[in-house]
Amino acid sequence: MLDTTNPHNYNYLTKHLEIHILGGIKFNNLERMRVTLSIQKPKNHNVLRHSIDLYNDNTIERLVRKVAERIEIGTSVVRETLQNLTSALEQYRIDQIDKENQENEIYVRELDTKEKQAATKFLKRKDLLQKTNDLIGKSGVIGEETNRLLMYLIFTSRKTNNPLHCISLGSSGVGKTHLQSKVAELIPEEDKIEITVLSANAFYYFNRTELRNKLILIEDLDGAESVLYPLRELQSKKKITKTVVHKDRKGNTKTIHLTVEGPVSVSGCTTQESIYEDNSNRNFLLYIDESSEQDKKIMQYQRLLSAGKVNKDEEFINARFLRDVQRILQPIRVINPYAEYLELPEYEYNT
Repeated sequence: MLDTTNPHNYNYLTKHLEIHILGGIKFNNLERMRVTLSIQKPKNHNVLRHSIDLYNDNTIERLVRKVAERIEIGTSVVRETLQNLTSALEQYRIDQIDKENQENEIYVRELDTKEKQAATKFLKRKDLLQKTNDLIGKSGVIGEETNRLLMYLIFTSRKTNNPLHCISLGSSGVGKTHLQSKVAELIPEEDKIEITVLSANAFYYFNRTELRNKLILIEDLDGAESVLYPLRELQSKKKITKTVVHKDRKGNTKTIHLTVEGPVSVSGCTTQESIYEDNSNRNFLLYIDESSEQDKKIMQYQRLLSAGKVNKDEEFINARFLRDVQRILQPIRVINPYAEYLELPEYEYNT
């Protein structure tokens, strides 16, 4: 009965009435259904157009009488048709919202027993760090042997209560963002949030636990100065809170607190040679390799890629395996029985 093929003009046809919903319907504000209707008898040019909230019973009754009088049809027929139309639109809206939620839902890969066993066996290797670094290289991260492993370990720390953070520094075009994005491909999609542009208040409007134990990747810290303060608070205090004024449905003004909880691991890139101290002292500073040897490695990889001698399937398999390894990792509490005996050496000033 309800044809939504044209998103700007739905059709609802019955034996007695032909109704067009001009402009479609909105999928927010579910407490109302404001529409513009074009109502007429089939194959009749006597048309009545009217904007109405289909959830407002009083206005519906007035419309029923108006349609019956203008189009010369029984009120019971009009009332029943509008009720059926409302139900059809309501179901369509619910279906579309569910569909959109499913499309936006991040796919979480479930490991079978064999995959879990392979990942566990890998994590028990005595040469774990070396083997991990080798797989990072085989997944398509060229060179940067030290930085790529350190970045991978920092990203892994997101699962702990005290995650680590990093900032990649280097000239424009040397591969800061590329290194970050390639290593980030080794982290499961459900555990990371990649950000290109961010407004000053954006972090405060995440759900309370939406960022908990997530990896936040910022492509360009130079253009994200407005969010550096809430980022620092997330890094240090593991939560941020903002107080805003809000009006409820009755028009009463209330003060509400928006709280977003961490902990989070943060990674970003910058071309700035010096970093603001409050940012740098919370992060590992990774200086990108700008040597000629690194350039040669990249150019050799690109030549092999162009010649069809790079096995992209193998790179994908290695990256997927490292993501599987990430999925089975669980945080544990580490106790150092000698911690109470450790002392920092006093700084000696040269005279």
